[in-house]
Amino acid sequence: MSKTHVTCTVNGEETEFLCDSNQTVLDVLREDLGLTGSKEGCGSGDCGACSVLVDGRLVCSCLMFGSEAEGTSITTIEGIADGENLHPVQSQFLKHAALQCGFCTPGLIVATKALLDANPSPTDEEARYWLAGNLCRCTGYDKIMNAVHAAAAELRGESA
Repeated sequence: MSKTHVTCTVNGEETEFLCDSNQTVLDVLREDLGLTGSKEGCGSGDCGACSVLVDGRLVCSCLMFGSEAEGTSITTIEGIADGENLHPVQSQFLKHAALQCGFCTPGLIVATKALLDANPSPTDEEARYWLAGNLCRCTGYDKIMNAVHAAAAELRGESA
């Protein structure tokens, strides 16, 4: 089986890798690049645990082939923080205890960042619709929604 050479940007760093034709972006991130924050929950794009940003667009990395990453910019959960400084979405998820087992949390944080990049003042209905592709079996979503709205307010510069 021949491998495809791919050059892209991952979390702000130019990256090169070789991938098999059937390898997904999720496989490459976890197995080849050691970025294990994105999780495989379903392998069919139904749970959102593998969510990443590709050129700023929310993507289930289990549905994208590694070869399709050529020339793109990928942001994973590992690239959301600014060094040791958590992104407001991350800090608000912690502050509001919007996580329990943590399996879905990376995907939810990436999806929330994408939401707030696209819509800095989402209504509850808009936020729920946007995050509908991310499943959580532990929290019941109320704490997640509180964190989303608190992060939105923080990003808009409003005090809590």
